[in-house]
Amino acid sequence: MMSTHETILSPATPPVLGKSRRRVGERLIFAVLVFCALASVLTTVGIVAALLQPTIEFFSEVSPLDFFSAEEWAPFFADPSFGVLPIVVGTLSVTFWAVLIALPLGLCAAIFLSEYASPRVRRVVKPVLEVLEGIPTVAYGFFALTFITPLIRDNWPGFLGDPPGIFSAGAAGIVLGIMIIPTVASISEDAMSAVPGSLREGAYALGATRRTVALRVVVPAALSGIVASFVLGVSRAIGETMVVLIAAGNTPNLTFNPVESIQTMTAFIATSATGDIGVGTLQYKTVFAVGALLFVMTLTMNVVSTWLVRRFREVYE
Repeated sequence: MMSTHETILSPATPPVLGKSRRRVGERLIFAVLVFCALASVLTTVGIVAALLQPTIEFFSEVSPLDFFSAEEWAPFFADPSFGVLPIVVGTLSVTFWAVLIALPLGLCAAIFLSEYASPRVRRVVKPVLEVLEGIPTVAYGFFALTFITPLIRDNWPGFLGDPPGIFSAGAAGIVLGIMIIPTVASISEDAMSAVPGSLREGAYALGATRRTVALRVVVPAALSGIVASFVLGVSRAIGETMVVLIAAGNTPNLTFNPVESIQTMTAFIATSATGDIGVGTLQYKTVFAVGALLFVMTLTMNVVSTWLVRRFREVYE
């Protein structure tokens, strides 16, 4: 029998640990998050369902071989031609010139904000840079048409031939590149800021300069985030409508020449889906076929980007 003294000094019986009851707020938050995830999935499924049937009907009347190999795009002519290559090349042309400007400038801006700018400068510059994302794209389009195009025409060197016309892929690409610089810079800077400071400190301890640390340590460590910013910027360039519609023109040309007027896939959809074409006609189904092709292109790019992000992802503890 235990004495009274032993009973008082003996440790109390530990409480039995059981599954705690979830609070109502946690269940509500969980339900909201599940709803948001399902909404995005269902939206994608709905887009595919809306595009699928008209696209299948279109290819039952037009040969896929002609659609992807013919070099003339004139779906609304009396003798229609459905070669999609001119507007695909137009889309890629504008995207190329935009990427040529946005990716290096955006990455350099991110390196400056992450590695060189003081906290005070960063607090001012980054919000100002992100404000550019909120400017309406139609404003960018008129900026390209009324400022960039005249600027290029007035300063065009004669040895390059004739200057660009009122509409050109180059002017649209320049402004489109300016438009996506904030996207690339902001996401890349966030990825660089997430790199552990111990990596920088170790490099500085070995005698590395700031430039070496930025280019040889921080950028490789943040490569997955940088790749994601590049892909997001390219996806936005491919899907942009108003800038290319206003500044690049509406002429389907199978050329990468930046001084030529071109037509992009998004510009074709925007100008055609206005209610002037009869529902169920072949021209009506053409809009869905182009939209489905654009969807497949962006989906392929996102799949490749996901693979690249996983391939180059760095995990730190």
